[in-house]
Amino acid sequence: MPIGPAGGAALRFLATLLNARTVVEIGSGCGVSGIWLLRGMAKDAVLTSVDVDHENQRLAKLAYREAGLGTSRTRMIVGRALEVLPRLTDGAYDLVFCDADKREYPEYLDAALRLLRPGGVMAFDNALWHDRVADPAHRDPETEAIREVNRLVREDERLVPMLLPVGDGLLCAVKRD
Repeated sequence: MPIGPAGGAALRFLATLLNARTVVEIGSGCGVSGIWLLRGMAKDAVLTSVDVDHENQRLAKLAYREAGLGTSRTRMIVGRALEVLPRLTDGAYDLVFCDADKREYPEYLDAALRLLRPGGVMAFDNALWHDRVADPAHRDPETEAIREVNRLVREDERLVPMLLPVGDGLLCAVKRD
């Protein structure tokens, strides 16, 4: 499921607030979140979108083109995020958005901390995971991983966290200097 309008508007707001020039998106899906991000980013900014699925990347490129967003504004990388992210430059990104394999959210947090510049923002979609996160009866791997990333972000002294109750929850955090 792509990010909803409220979550997308929050991403656009964050990208605009940061005057984002370099953004990493983990999980391009069909391009919906990328469009929201690109509409908030600086006009000459570049969105790096990582997705394991070639078809998702094809659909995202088509969506960007239909939205009037130039191909020079995107860098599409096909591959497993945990294999691709280590090849990206440390401290070079204004925003990292995560919306891929929920079981890998804690590892995406480590990658985001490395990739973000001081003052940069990370955002995790589905932080409430269909209301399962708050219900201790749900013990599936996805729910447990989202609980873990919520806890890690909350307890990390390097971060200033905030959970936005939009859509299925958007966990955001600013990386301190």
